[in-house]
Amino acid sequence: MDKREFLRTSSVLLGGTILLPYFGCKTNKQAVSEQPLSNWSGNLTYSTTHVHYPKTVGQVQDIVRKCKQLRALGSRHSFNTIADSTANQVSLQEMNHIVALDKSNHTVTVEAGMRYGELAPYLHENGYALHNLASLPHITIEGACATATHGSGMASGNLSTAVSAIEFVNASGDLVVLSRQNDRDQFPGAVVGLGTLGVVIKITLNLLPTFEMKQFVYLNLPMRELEKNMYAILSSGYSVSLFTDWKNKNVNEVWIKMRADDPRAASMPAEFFGATLATRNMHPVADQPAENCTPQMGVAGPWYERMPHFKMGFKPSAGKELQAEYFVPLERGYEAMMAVETLHEKISPHLFISEIRTIKGDDLWMSPCYKNDCLAIHTTWKQETEIVNGLLPMVEQQLAPFNARPHWAKLFAMPPAVLQSRIERLSDFKNLVNQYDPNGKFRNDFIHKNLWTS
Repeated sequence: MDKREFLRTSSVLLGGTILLPYFGCKTNKQAVSEQPLSNWSGNLTYSTTHVHYPKTVGQVQDIVRKCKQLRALGSRHSFNTIADSTANQVSLQEMNHIVALDKSNHTVTVEAGMRYGELAPYLHENGYALHNLASLPHITIEGACATATHGSGMASGNLSTAVSAIEFVNASGDLVVLSRQNDRDQFPGAVVGLGTLGVVIKITLNLLPTFEMKQFVYLNLPMRELEKNMYAILSSGYSVSLFTDWKNKNVNEVWIKMRADDPRAASMPAEFFGATLATRNMHPVADQPAENCTPQMGVAGPWYERMPHFKMGFKPSAGKELQAEYFVPLERGYEAMMAVETLHEKISPHLFISEIRTIKGDDLWMSPCYKNDCLAIHTTWKQETEIVNGLLPMVEQQLAPFNARPHWAKLFAMPPAVLQSRIERLSDFKNLVNQYDPNGKFRNDFIHKNLWTS
């Protein structure tokens, strides 16, 4: 299945399992796959068949206490080996319930296996909204927050900035609760935890009053308009995305998502910095049908039916693709785009589309947007692994003057020493991890290589 079919269904892949015991980590609820699981795009097969599917907190604690090595799985939306294990994995897909809606404090607490697409309609029905969503609604909330996954918006932080508390099982099997209110010395280091502190079982999110949104798409924005008007373009809505295939110095599509109560949403101009207003619903890949994309053309709808690019509620399928993404300081965003553009002849034949988004800075130690408003350059590549692996170092070289940081769950080729040099609070983070997992139970080769090697 290619990118086009995937984007028509917007989905994740689920794997089947059978129940069997596993020597060395035997539990009453041990699940062992006949074959190792894969990530949803199929570019990665995990390194173990030992996958646990607990249904209760007690079962999670039992698994943690009996396993010497363990990594947590979310929706398997990662393109690299961040969730891989040669020993054991634990999936909380059976723990996907709403724990509490706190209308006094305007928060919701959910189990870690819940997906955004499951939570959003419930919140809307109860008068609430989240501040942002990613382009796909099928990802797990905890998995997204643990890797600093994001949507877009000049005033919107990544999804993890909505977290006000987490509860996890540490390496000893004990329950730990950390909150922004009570644990300000540790909480900013724990939210984007990369699965290293323990198995997160519950997460609490701050909420907004529900609202409706409208979505508009403009076609063919000349890239040169971004040189002097980047901030005006990227702040033209609540959430703005630029889609480009890096051909002809052209932004193929500009997706503008606006609150319905924004006065600007009442009447959008036919022309926008040289781009023209689309007269039909569009797909990010322009020659693809748009029926599974969220409604455009200024039709108002609930926030959760406009913030993602693709509709919720479709059955899972697999997308044969690769993804990489880099974050640069927003004030140098145009320079960074033009640096990537110099590679257009090399990269354009091998990609489906690139998306440019903005993310407000935050105080989360391992977030790529720590202390910096960022521009994110995301590329969805064709699944040509050898070619893409050869192109990524070229892209990273072009972005080196901007101290680019990669998305934790996507492909990158950056040497560990370079990556570590760009993480200001890395030493503090490692000290925090050692407090809750001193022997490295939750660390894998990806974590060791990128964060622990010198």
